[in-house]
Amino acid sequence: MKAGAAVVLFVSAILIAGCNGAQSALNAEGAAAVQLKHLIIGIVVVCSVVWALVMVVLVLALLRARTPRESPSSESERRMGKLVTAAVAATVVIIAGLTIASFYATRGLGMSEDATLAIKVRGQQWWWQFIYDDVDPAKSFQTANEMHIPVGVDIRIELESSDVIHSFWVPSLAGKRDLIPGRQNVITIRAERPGVYRGQCAEFCGLQHSHMALFVIAENMAAYQRWAAAQRASSVSSADPEATAGKALFMRKPCAACHTIRGTEASGSTGPDLTHVGSRQTIAAGLLDNTRGSLAAWIADPQTLKPGNNMPMVPLSSDELRQLSAYMESLK
Repeated sequence: MKAGAAVVLFVSAILIAGCNGAQSALNAEGAAAVQLKHLIIGIVVVCSVVWALVMVVLVLALLRARTPRESPSSESERRMGKLVTAAVAATVVIIAGLTIASFYATRGLGMSEDATLAIKVRGQQWWWQFIYDDVDPAKSFQTANEMHIPVGVDIRIELESSDVIHSFWVPSLAGKRDLIPGRQNVITIRAERPGVYRGQCAEFCGLQHSHMALFVIAENMAAYQRWAAAQRASSVSSADPEATAGKALFMRKPCAACHTIRGTEASGSTGPDLTHVGSRQTIAAGLLDNTRGSLAAWIADPQTLKPGNNMPMVPLSSDELRQLSAYMESLK
């Protein structure tokens, strides 16, 4: 019995340890996420109590059934009827209570009237496009797979999809909400503390659904404003000869037809904006850390690393691959 209890405690400890980290609904750092965390804990506690009571009644019934008894009297049947009625009433009350609690917890996921920043999120197979629109078009910019926000303020997230249904979900900051083609949904997120929060598409959207991650980087207002100012700026040409050769190669090859690099003639819109790709932490929607080696591997054969994505393999020599990866790395 003691050995069994020890095994149960050991397994429970392992499972609970997996509930923490950068992508966990139990590691709540936003107002909506905290409400959902309380809802989850409340439902687990209530269901655990119900399960325990059912098990107790079941055991008592089994023990009672092993004892020879006379036919039940009418008084006994009345008591059983009252118990069944009470159990049904308790079930109705519990379900109604959980439904009401769920309603009040999830209604906080909608639009906040106090949002000070709006970010348009467009889901594509299989990456995230983040558009920071401004009333002055010259101050608008966009990034891919990595969103920066200031802490302590509500952020209005406008959700769109270019192809199939996706679902935006950053468990530590809010619940999930779908991105549906031809329709705009809205969700509000808020980070109370600086940090890097991982998100994931939560709706199966095709072959590489599991490789469609995103990162929300929450930082203080001053740091956010510095980052936004840097993102608004056009790309700066590197003095490194290898990167300079990579830039010329990028403009000569099909790359410029699919990607935008502001400050150059590259203005494609099929793929992610690469103006500051070198400043991002990961590439390919969280598939690889952003290093020069990863950039080279991705450029060399994107279909092996992420089969089915829209980036074709462009034949390159080893020298050309080094030049292109140097140019991508220089785009800070």
